[in-house]
Order: sequence, then C-alpha cells, then structure tokens
Amino acid sequence: MFCVECGKDEPIFRNGVCLSCYLKHTQFTKGPAIMDITICPRCSSYKHKNTWVQEDFDEILKRYIKDVFSISSELKNVTIQTQCKEQDRILRCTVTFSGFLEDQQITEQHPLTVRIRRNTCDVCSRESGGYFEAIIQIRAEKRTFPKEELTILRTTVESLVGQLQKSGKRGLFITDYDENRQGLDFFVSEKTTAFSIAKKIQEQFGGEFKQSTSDAGMKDSKQVYRMTYLVRIPAYRKGDFFSFDASYFLISSLHENKVRALELSRWTEKVIEGKNIQPSKIFGGKELIREMIVVSQSKKELQVMDPKSYSTVEIQKPKLATIESPVVNTVKLDGYLFLVPA
Repeated sequence: MFCVECGKDEPIFRNGVCLSCYLKHTQFTKGPAIMDITICPRCSSYKHKNTWVQEDFDEILKRYIKDVFSISSELKNVTIQTQCKEQDRILRCTVTFSGFLEDQQITEQHPLTVRIRRNTCDVCSRESGGYFEAIIQIRAEKRTFPKEELTILRTTVESLVGQLQKSGKRGLFITDYDENRQGLDFFVSEKTTAFSIAKKIQEQFGGEFKQSTSDAGMKDSKQVYRMTYLVRIPAYRKGDFFSFDASYFLISSLHENKVRALELSRWTEKVIEGKNIQPSKIFGGKELIREMIVVSQSKKELQVMDPKSYSTVEIQKPKLATIESPVVNTVKLDGYLFLVPA
C-alpha cells in the first residue's frame, strides 16, 4: 500500500497515511503557555482546585499540568518531566511529555510560564484570627503542678498535636496556650481531635475526665458551641510512694482511674483503684530515694551502709536474688526501710 501523503510504499498506519506522516501532522499534547499556582505565604501550602495541600513544588506542578493540559488517549504510559528557572519573579519552565504510540516512543515539549500567586490559606486565616473550637484544661487534684511536671504535660500535648498534623490533620493547631495557678489551658482548633488528645492525657497521667459545652454564638444561621475538656491529674504521680491496706507501694504507671503499683516488701505488682489512694497516704516521690552501699548479703537479707553516716542496717530482700550492684536505692517509709528497683 502506498501512503497518500508521501507516496511511499509503507504500511498504512491510519487514515491512509504511514506512521511517519501521521506523526508529522498529529499533536498529542496541548496546554496553555501561562499558568498560575497559588501558595500560602505562612505555611507554604499550595492550593489545588479547592483544597490546600502540603507537597513538594515539583509534585504540585505536575498536578496543575495534568489539570490544564490535554493528553491524547492514543498516547500510553505517559510520563511528565519539568525543568524550571526563576526569572523576574516567575518560573520559565519546559514541560516534557513522553509516551508510546504502539511501539513508537513519542516525546513532546511545551514552554510554560508559571506565575506564583500568594494567598493566605483557610487554616492560617483561622489560626491568625484566634480560631478555636475546644479548650483542653489540665488541673491537679489538691496540689499545684511543679515546673517539671508542667513542662512534661505541655511537651506531651504539643507532641500529640504534631503527630496528628503529620498524619494528615492539616486543620489542627493550638491557637493559644495559658499557664496559670490552676494548671494548663490549650485552645485547640478542632473539638473532636481535642477530645482524643484529652483522653490520651488521661490515659497517660491518670485522673478524671469531664467535658462541658459553652455557647460561641451564631455562624451561617447555626448555633455554634465550644467544648471544654477537663483532665484532673490525681494528687499522686508516677514514681510516688504510698501506703495502702497495711502495705507500702511504688507507683509504676497510671491508666485513667487505675494505678499499677509495686509492693515494696515483695516487689509484686498490684492494680489499685485511684480513688482508694488518699492524699494523706502519699509520702512523696524520687526525692525520698537514698543510695546506700552494699556491705554484704545472704540469701534473704542485705546489709547496707549509709555513705554519709557510715551506719549499717539489714534489709529484707524482696525476692530471693543476688544483688550484683555495689550500690542500691532505698526508701524509708514510716520507719521501715525498703529496697527500690533501679
């Protein structure tokens, strides 16, 4: 068969012409010469259609190109590559499309001018405007927070928020933070997420959880409510010593309203309801621990010496085990001396 275009005796590809002539007169990709991309100057998110996304510029550029360029359905396995240079506050780009028409590889290039438009995104607008839907309040039961504990609590909340943001919670942020005599207040942008954060704080530090609603006015003819989530940390803390049911314990972990504690005379674990631990039974925490030097030991007893007074005393071993360390931690409660696990 002869090609009607070039007259050569070539296999006819389509419409009476050979493949070579078909490619001469066919354009597989088309698009504009100028394109705008919107970026938020505060968080560097890009607006794609009606959604703000946080992606690398190369990825967002390819998204825009796929939206505004038409690619022939004849072209298979299409890849897009871009090369850009900044010039006069705009980007001069070359867009390269590569694909296959049957076994023939097709490559087409287009010059593209990309203009960067700056516009504050919805999340940054709300954050700068002080927007919040919930307050997380952290308080202590019958005590004030020491500075160290306040730092731990604040770091924990901020870490949880950071993890959720990385997992895709783009609209989550802490609008404001307040440290006062009563405790901590976090003003959070999303009430449902604030609820889960407050529950995680309760799980980690123990205590009671309460929630309440307040009227925040009208929006779009609808009543708007704000939530307050209160976590009341108990009077006791992880690492505190307390007496219960004629025994002495060390708090090893907290979970909501329950305490996992180590019974000091036998080093056995016990789970106790938090409400059964009264503040009057709490002795204190790590400040009560004293190091003592191991002098000798038998199967059931350990002789230790106070490094300051050089006085020695025998302690009943909590379990039949050899103490390898030359120094041990001890605590004295109601006149009784106990070994404390390292």
